[in-house]
Amino acid sequence: MNIETKYQGTINIHTENILTFSQGIPAFEDEKQFILLPFDEGTPFFVLQSIKSVNVAFIMMNPFEVVPNYEVKLPDATIEQLEIEKQEDVATFVVLTVKDPFEETTANLQGPIIINANKKKGKQLLLSDTDYQTKHQIFKQAAVTAKEGK
Repeated sequence: MNIETKYQGTINIHTENILTFSQGIPAFEDEKQFILLPFDEGTPFFVLQSIKSVNVAFIMMNPFEVVPNYEVKLPDATIEQLEIEKQEDVATFVVLTVKDPFEETTANLQGPIIINANKKKGKQLLLSDTDYQTKHQIFKQAAVTAKEGK
């Protein structure tokens, strides 16, 4: 199946790789089907691309790359909704707000995207009662981690 993407033009995807967000994503509730694509080879970034709307595409990354001790406690309702059976089936991503210059880009640690890779189901969680920020400086953390020799 061919789809138009925001960053990679027209691409061919396999329908078995389509991720279903049964409730959509907050502010994009009508967007229910997405494909996860690498943003660019050699980068830690991914694109969560709507298969319906070319301009609905979120740049994401694995939060553990910038916050190694990042923790998300999945509510029972989310585990049930996404049909999570094993922890290994869960992939966690955070949405980036890309800025110019790129070094100012931030990550929304309060709204992780949780994907059951096995069942191809996803959901954005909205974490409350947390110290995580919606505009976490990803490059500042990477520089601190590198400086500390971790």
